[in-house]
Amino acid sequence: MEIYQGKSVFGGIAIGKVCVYQKEEQQVKRSKIEDVDSELARFHTAKDTALSQLQGLYDKAVKEVGEASAAIFEIHQMMLDDLDYIESIENIIKTQMVNAEFAVAETSDNFSMIFASMDDEYMRGRAADVKDVSERLLSVLHGNGKNALHLDEPVIIAADDLAPSETVQLDKDKVLAFVTVHGSVNSHTAILAKTMNIPALIGVDIPLDASTDGKMAVIDGYEGKIYVEPDADTLADKEAKLKKDLEQKELLQTLKGRENITLDGQKIMVYANIGDIKDLGMVMKNDAGGIGLFRSEFIYLEKDNYPTEEEQFKIYKTVAETMAGKRVIIRTLDIGADKQASYLDLGNEDNPAMGYRAIRICLTQPEIFKTQLRAIFRASAYGKVAIMYPMITSVEEVRQIKEIVAEIKSELTAQKIGFGDVEQGIMIETPAAAMISDLLAKEVDFFSIGTNDLTQYTLAIDRQNSKLDDFYNPHHTAVLRMIRMVVDNSHKAGIWTGICGELGADPELTQLFLSMGVDELSVSPGRILSLRKIILETDVSKCAEAMLEKYL
Repeated sequence: MEIYQGKSVFGGIAIGKVCVYQKEEQQVKRSKIEDVDSELARFHTAKDTALSQLQGLYDKAVKEVGEASAAIFEIHQMMLDDLDYIESIENIIKTQMVNAEFAVAETSDNFSMIFASMDDEYMRGRAADVKDVSERLLSVLHGNGKNALHLDEPVIIAADDLAPSETVQLDKDKVLAFVTVHGSVNSHTAILAKTMNIPALIGVDIPLDASTDGKMAVIDGYEGKIYVEPDADTLADKEAKLKKDLEQKELLQTLKGRENITLDGQKIMVYANIGDIKDLGMVMKNDAGGIGLFRSEFIYLEKDNYPTEEEQFKIYKTVAETMAGKRVIIRTLDIGADKQASYLDLGNEDNPAMGYRAIRICLTQPEIFKTQLRAIFRASAYGKVAIMYPMITSVEEVRQIKEIVAEIKSELTAQKIGFGDVEQGIMIETPAAAMISDLLAKEVDFFSIGTNDLTQYTLAIDRQNSKLDDFYNPHHTAVLRMIRMVVDNSHKAGIWTGICGELGADPELTQLFLSMGVDELSVSPGRILSLRKIILETDVSKCAEAMLEKYL
């Protein structure tokens, strides 16, 4: 038996044969051409085919893992359509009189080197995306397409790394788990794995050869280990764990329809995070009490121009009607940083996570903001709609927002367009907002804590940087103390506070958040029932003191 340690992306037990996935090396030869126009046409035909493939992957990912996780394929389409990238390939074909394959490979190497040499970790991460896009283009030019790994039986996939496109193309019914040598816990692939509920390990120093390929193995996502050719005792132990996991999933289904109330009578709202109306099926299936975070930016990301008021209104109206009186919290445009729409022409930034994004765009380009607000307020006539503003750092920003909202409401009233009583809240995701939450609480109806950004800003750690995984601690006392401060300040002002970041679904912290008096937890739809189970089994009066002492 060989045991390899890694980092767990998603927990769970998987038992089966290992299938080592090796990417085919695409041999690119430099060939002289005679007809430049013909070669340029061949390149553009291949590019269009690759774009069509990426659109197909996007559509598949939306259905299987939701809009948010599918966004990477839109980014890849934008890269493939990037003017600089295209012009570089065309220029090499024209000036060097060479085949399109060579021009693509040369451009890929050049662009990847440029990205890899940048100081910003996010931009360095784009080097892998350029390679992935270029590999797809080369496959089309070679006449190979970009085919999925075909599996005859359920297996554990082992690879050096898996690009998002490769992960999505896997037949989920045939994948028990995956393990990779490289990767980050916050990478696109890791996010997809969590959403797909596939046990996964990264950073595993496992040989990708005949010593593992085809061998029986066990992945323990709780321990972060893979056992290759496990002994009888280990196999029996893991089979018992797997049986318990399956029984637990069946038990969770019995929790549908139950109220989220602790043993000692403390109630908490359990809502769902979504990125698109296509996610509503999972919301209903998992019995969410409402939508705690509707990421409206994906309406913008899937368009090649500004979405109109009417287009947005129809989407928001559908969500409001479907939720049938349950609260729907729509986050206004949170674009920038790692989410870009080319038509916004935001440009490159040295530090995009702290740059021109979210509410900063809305307040400096109010015409975009007003269009969205009109659509949301109009939709509020069809259900219980609330608005949440991201990346707030000051009271002045909130007051500026309220002035714009007042204008919108006056316009709609004058036009005799109906709207509901819309709650207005803000995201607490910057240390500045947390520190002045007592002042901000006087201006709004609720808070929603975005723990992902709050953690990276508080710890000064880029959560996309795999080199910092060992330093990235979402349970850091400073982060948890900020959350408690925000909750306390909101309650003093008579408003409620929820959590919509990753920590909201962290089972280790559920009892702590109940002890703090958090009013709402908003998580991915698949986490709702397991969260409800913890709540129903908790007696806050008995655990509060111990939980607060342990973490704070």
